[in-house]
Amino acid sequence: MEETTIEKTAKNIYYPPGGILVWFLIVLELFTFLGAALIFVYYRKNMLVEFTESKAILNPIIGSINTIILITSGYFMALSVNKLREDNTKKSAFFMLIGLLLGIAFLGVKGMEFYHKIELGIGFNYNTFFTFYWLMTGFHFVHVLFGVGLLFYMYLAVKKGKYSSKELFDVESSATYWHMCDLIWILIFPVLYLI
Repeated sequence: MEETTIEKTAKNIYYPPGGILVWFLIVLELFTFLGAALIFVYYRKNMLVEFTESKAILNPIIGSINTIILITSGYFMALSVNKLREDNTKKSAFFMLIGLLLGIAFLGVKGMEFYHKIELGIGFNYNTFFTFYWLMTGFHFVHVLFGVGLLFYMYLAVKKGKYSSKELFDVESSATYWHMCDLIWILIFPVLYLI
């Protein structure tokens, strides 16, 4: 017997894509980064000259490129999940590989930015602005690094046919985590680079 609309709605509420635990993690992470952003804004108000001069050292073009890279990566992950729902594992794996490679590109660009800051002697203790910069972008970098590892594992598993439209919970969880990385960067980027 087919599920009724009410049963499907109830199931979607209690079992969102990726599972409820991933969504608890997302809410926790968003509150963590949102809290850091609010504290950053508070300090900025009280140390406007220092924060303005420090922000001028950052390159908003590099930040914009990384934003485009990460959002595009999230788009390809969404395509990958949709193709897996259609049992098209070949295209699912292909789109996931593109998302994975874009994630690696993000890490590469961010790593070069970190290296440039270190070369200039701008470390964690340089000033209050850069303490926030290193905490927020460094913590996000670790999230993306973990996400890239997760996507690599999922890519290999999808390519081997381990997942299908009937068994895609792990892939949905990974994609949901990856979208969280997008969302956190969309929060961090304007706070650090544009405001």
